[in-house]
Amino acid sequence: MTSYSDPSHSTGADATALTDAPDEALRRSLGVGRRRFLSTCTAVAAGAVAAPVFGASPALAHGRDHDHGNDHGRGQVLVPPHKRGIILYTVRDATARDPLAGDLPSGFREVFKQLARHGYRQVEFAGYRQHANAPGGDNLETVEGARLLRRWLDEYGLRAQGNHGFIPSSWPLTAADKDTFKKHLEIANILGMDHMGTGGDPTGSSYRADWDVAADKWNALGEIARREGIKLYTHNHDSAYGFLLDRGPLDDQGRPTRSSGIRKLEYFLKITDPKLVWLEMDIFWAHVAQYKFHTYTAADGSTRRNVFDPAGLVKRHNKRYPLFHAKDGVVDTTNGMGWDMVPFGTGDIDYTTFFSRVGLSNYRNPMVEDDNSPSATDPAQSLREAKISYDGMAALRRRR
Repeated sequence: MTSYSDPSHSTGADATALTDAPDEALRRSLGVGRRRFLSTCTAVAAGAVAAPVFGASPALAHGRDHDHGNDHGRGQVLVPPHKRGIILYTVRDATARDPLAGDLPSGFREVFKQLARHGYRQVEFAGYRQHANAPGGDNLETVEGARLLRRWLDEYGLRAQGNHGFIPSSWPLTAADKDTFKKHLEIANILGMDHMGTGGDPTGSSYRADWDVAADKWNALGEIARREGIKLYTHNHDSAYGFLLDRGPLDDQGRPTRSSGIRKLEYFLKITDPKLVWLEMDIFWAHVAQYKFHTYTAADGSTRRNVFDPAGLVKRHNKRYPLFHAKDGVVDTTNGMGWDMVPFGTGDIDYTTFFSRVGLSNYRNPMVEDDNSPSATDPAQSLREAKISYDGMAALRRRR
């Protein structure tokens, strides 16, 4: 396997032995003032998220003015209108809905129409299936289906910007998997995508050897994608930002039990070719990782602190993060994750600061996502919350 940069890791100033007062060590590692530390909720202290102080409603606390697409509000717009997107997984109940069963939007075409009315200009697919009674039938995962989808996207002024689709399970690649992968690249090109990816991590393992194999595979897939003019990306959940097990002593199966302090996906970034492999940060799950994975056991057996800074990682790797999942969350220190998912703009994650720090607003592609929007009792909920989320994203302004 070719390493494209030195995979060794120095924990530096953001990793400290647990000798300081936890809140103070945390505040310094995030580089925030004491007042901001107490009034935001993007940190872990002594194994729990520090309780934030919110004296106003979430919209007011974030300085959001819901201008419904008017981009002349306070400060500079953080997400330009043409970059406001949504992953269709958020409204999966609507694309899967039987158009003969009622008057609500159903199937891809009607959902595109409604999302365009809300103001969205980009969509990310989560597969190409819809209800069988919708125009085009149930399976549009074909060249013909892609042409139909592209026609509808163009009709409503939408741009496809990615898909959580097929990544071969085989390695080395079987001929069948390679052919299927190439078919998906062809579909992506028909749809006009710059990016194609997956909703899963490169591997679920914590061991360096498995991430080495994953990097070899993704470099190979990325080269195939590049030849077709597509950037291949992987999407994270919280576990990918946990700590790599890459130091001794070994367990009874010969595997390391301690860590150098480098996070798994950070290691993956170091050993994959930046011209071939790209990333989509799920900002909600990155904050869950910040809550969960803040200490590790070093090679000498000591417990070390290293608080994850999602925006800092994006800045260090800059253009390798062309896409985001923009999920919001409210603080919940009782559920083991630190956050509960809510529609974008109604939660506590400080997206004003995040988007201000990462910059490159005309390069990034943030896609609204809320896993919980579909409702078993309220069939209109997901599209209604999609509008709430759009308004929340449109209202983000850089602080003056």
